Amino acid sequence: MQGKPDNCTIIIFGASSDLAARKLFPSLYELAMWGNLPQDYRIIGVGRAPLSHAEFRHLINEKMADLLPESMLDASSFASFVERVFYVRVDLAEPNSYDQLRQEIMAVAGRSENCKNLLFYLATPPSLAPIIIRNLQHADLGEKEVTEHGWRKIVVEKPYGRNLQSARELNAVIGEVFSEKRVFRIDHYLGKETVQNIMVFRFSNGIFEPLWNRQHIANVSITIAEDFGIRDRGSFYEEAGLLRDIMQNHALQLLAAVAMEPPVDLSADAVRDEKAKLLRSIRLFTSESVGQAVVFGQYEGYRSEKNVAPDSTVETFAAIKFFIDNWRWKDVPFFVKAGKNLASTVTEIVITFKCPPQNYFGPAESCSYTANQVILQIQPEETIAIKFGAKRPGEAVITDPVYMRFDYKTSFTEAGLTPYHRLLLDAMAGEQMNFIRQDSVEYAWAIIDSIRDAVGTPSPDSYPIHSHGPDSVERIYG
Repeated sequence: MQGKPDNCTIIIFGASSDLAARKLFPSLYELAMWGNLPQDYRIIGVGRAPLSHAEFRHLINEKMADLLPESMLDASSFASFVERVFYVRVDLAEPNSYDQLRQEIMAVAGRSENCKNLLFYLATPPSLAPIIIRNLQHADLGEKEVTEHGWRKIVVEKPYGRNLQSARELNAVIGEVFSEKRVFRIDHYLGKETVQNIMVFRFSNGIFEPLWNRQHIANVSITIAEDFGIRDRGSFYEEAGLLRDIMQNHALQLLAAVAMEPPVDLSADAVRDEKAKLLRSIRLFTSESVGQAVVFGQYEGYRSEKNVAPDSTVETFAAIKFFIDNWRWKDVPFFVKAGKNLASTVTEIVITFKCPPQNYFGPAESCSYTANQVILQIQPEETIAIKFGAKRPGEAVITDPVYMRFDYKTSFTEAGLTPYHRLLLDAMAGEQMNFIRQDSVEYAWAIIDSIRDAVGTPSPDSYPIHSHGPDSVERIYG
């Protein structure tokens, strides 16, 4: 993004939510401190609680004092920030209540540009999204009601529906009020530096791209593991499960970034065209194929968590073997594993290359031990490593695996923006490359629905807390 975004008013629905407290307001405050926000901006929090502007500002102050380092909470900077923060009480389900929101926008926006340029952020449960969007239209706050120069945009948090049908219904509601170029479906993984670097790593290095295909790559593994459970999200998890919570978005977006074709240019549409084509190429599941391709698990003690049914069959772990039916990847397995309460918290992508046609150095099985790999770690460390075989010192010719490793933190002195910093700026500027387009959402849901339909009623295998998941996961690697 070049330069600062236009002067605008940011309206945050769910202003008292955990997301707003932990991510949105701290990110906006830091962007303001660093001089990244437009010269003249306003922020309006929308909620159900009866709060005055002063009470809401005090609430923000309390929460950010707990979340931000003391060095960031400069008194003068914070005072300058909160004087641009306002609050309005809205009954989200009552259309007439949005007239009050419209009046408040006009009252606090100040300059005319702030009235014309509105960014709506839905930090609310997904079920409220269609209600809020329809009521924005009722109050003439939708994008299609803009009659003068200016813009109105909307940021929608995942999950985008709960299956293909509901995703299409949600997309239809959004499309009635906002054009696709004004819609920003956010997945914070796409704002991570290491995820954004996947495309640069692949397409700017001639030593990798010629090998990035079925002739040279044996398999790809993607792991999204967390060493904690569902915490206080029992109700949400009973509704969604891990398949909808992580696989439909984070995991498939990482897969698309690794496997997509080169875009014709670096425009948002060109990049998202290739991601959509890739998702459309993923082989759907059938009742015949799912048995050797999908494993569900549930960590021990999940059924005792708050707001979880005592006989719940919801999965907290999934391992899936995907195939991509296109020219580049035909018959190359993509192993994707994600889960809660696993041994460690890590997100990484491992590309394993095929063995040489003849092995001169040690027994035949030694190639699997020293197999060439590219390892892209997204978190907790941000690194890229290359694994290859090298001769162990001594007279005998014995090969050992060794690594060359690049670390973002030690290689670059400039700290990158966090995902929410970057994505908030992108949304204000209208840059959509790191957001998910309507067709990609629907292709991803078609894949997940095919798994659900093929599995039927799940019977997840139990696994111990802080393990690597159920033992049954080994069957998908056969």
